[in-house]
Amino acid sequence: MDDFKENLISLLHYPDISWIAVLQMLKKDPTLKNVYKSKIQFPHQTSLFPPNTSSNSSEKSSSIIPNPDIIRDQIRQYETNDIAVITILDKEYPPLLKEIYQPPWALFAKGDLSLLEKDPKLAVVGSRQATQYGKNAIRMIFPGLIDQGVLIVSGLARGIDALAHENAIKNGGKTIAVIAGGFYHIYPKENMNLALDMMKNQLVLSEYPPDTKPLRWHFPSRNRIISGLSKGTFIIEAKRKSGSLITANFAVNEGRDVFSLPGSIFNPYSIGANELIQQGAKLVTDAEDILVEIR
Repeated sequence: MDDFKENLISLLHYPDISWIAVLQMLKKDPTLKNVYKSKIQFPHQTSLFPPNTSSNSSEKSSSIIPNPDIIRDQIRQYETNDIAVITILDKEYPPLLKEIYQPPWALFAKGDLSLLEKDPKLAVVGSRQATQYGKNAIRMIFPGLIDQGVLIVSGLARGIDALAHENAIKNGGKTIAVIAGGFYHIYPKENMNLALDMMKNQLVLSEYPPDTKPLRWHFPSRNRIISGLSKGTFIIEAKRKSGSLITANFAVNEGRDVFSLPGSIFNPYSIGANELIQQGAKLVTDAEDILVEIR
């Protein structure tokens, strides 16, 4: 690992560091040779999901500046733990992800890195309280997608996300999980076994160093990566206000396709999905409705 890459990764280990702060550092010192000599500032993150929005004091990051030598040691141990770090300047960095607003400076990755090159990718997200209808829809639609080589991207959350990963694997397909927080703090814990399996046979990504505990604002922020990796985003069950709709909005803003599973007008978990269709998302009743757009 060259000095520039190590210094860029080191910056991401500083508490309260924001995307904007890293950009300012790069403008001030493009080679990052003086990163450890500079006084690092932490301007408020105003354009995405700022850490200061949480009223929960337990979610506030520490302002203690870590020892640079400790950070270097942590980075060098990642390889031992089969954790790769792909910066935005590396050739392995997904081209589609570079197109989004505030793309992550680096991706911490564990698993099969070749999946980053596999296309097409489809983001699949939905309610954490998946109904039998949503489960049945996944079971019906996924085989057709997997048979055509579609890679499923989701967020390892309970409900639709976990079902998307599990059904992709069950049907012999490939899947990528983008998590909030770092690898050493998988959330929710009920999906720990799924995460560990994916770290061996699929791929798990995070924009946060492995020892980062997930904070509330990490979850909506990571949704931009889920949609950013993918040619399209498929919403399966979502309330009127849900993280899934945030993912759909990211996809729309980046000019990507948005697909939605229609649901009963009496089901609160279909209200958001139905409203997306009213707003122009493509209604999906089978795999071909998606394949015709993303193949």
